[in-house]
Amino acid sequence: MKQTIYQVDSFTKKAFKGNPAGVMILKEDLEDALMQNIAMEMNLSETAFVNISETPFSIRFFTPTSEIELCGHATLAAAHLLYDNKTIAENERIEFKSKGGLLKISKEINGIKMVFPIYKIKKIETPKNFKELIGFTPMEVYKCSSDWTIAIANNEKDIKDAKPVFNKMIENGLGHLMITALSERDSIDFVVRCFVTIYGIDEDPVTGSAQCGLVPVWNLRTGKSEFIAEQISERTGRLHVKLVDDKVEIIGNAVTIFEAQINL
Repeated sequence: MKQTIYQVDSFTKKAFKGNPAGVMILKEDLEDALMQNIAMEMNLSETAFVNISETPFSIRFFTPTSEIELCGHATLAAAHLLYDNKTIAENERIEFKSKGGLLKISKEINGIKMVFPIYKIKKIETPKNFKELIGFTPMEVYKCSSDWTIAIANNEKDIKDAKPVFNKMIENGLGHLMITALSERDSIDFVVRCFVTIYGIDEDPVTGSAQCGLVPVWNLRTGKSEFIAEQISERTGRLHVKLVDDKVEIIGNAVTIFEAQINL
């Protein structure tokens, strides 16, 4: 059996920027082991599998090593394809049923808007050996209900200059880490980098689901509810995010890079 698979760059308007995701649009479920093997073969941070046989559409996310509950850039990639291929009209909303909750999507003038749940956050002590493993001493550290750790740096330079020791992060409880700081540029509110060694990803280029924790943290620290965030990875990506009650609105763009036939 042949099946079409796509690669889409998310949170960018330019090819080869943002975060690449694999997407497969299905009319019947695949076996879990097969989806995991496809994600391993794609070797991207996430590959999304979308079953459109009933509504809300089912969406599942796989890294090269395991399934995860929620992924922002792969959700954006899947929505982009459904709109771009005319499966869904531009004036219609999309609902994805994921293991991380119901995700509501709409096409807006400035991009695709995704409504995600927020993560609960709590302040914690700085993990042992943080400076030795990441490169700076954080001002504050938070833990999210999704098991992310969020470390607040003094400045943007700390984020840019961080050099994580990836092979030691998991054993020190830092295998699922965001580092973030207020930006020194007028056009950006805060910057972030994300490290997900626990799922086989050293540094994720642009992480939409990270905003579910970052937006509540920066709302708590600044009192603001709307931000322009930039993920300062090598590929970079920019997101317009907003806290609305117990949800986070994330707006981004995406570009289809290629489609191919995969033999199953």
